[in-house]
Amino acid sequence: MVGLIAVLLVVWLVLAILGFVVKGLVWLAVVGIILFVATGVIGWVRRKALSK
Repeated sequence: MVGLIAVLLVVWLVLAILGFVVKGLVWLAVVGIILFVATGVIGWVRRKALSK
């Protein structure tokens, strides 16, 4: 589970960077950032739930 979340975080980060580098793809950067944050929050919440 942690590996999957780590892979997703890397993919979203690459999409965000690609969106900022390529002009006209700022929407891709915004989507990448939103998905990065959402995946991080979900991973953090599940990790907290499993540790209890």
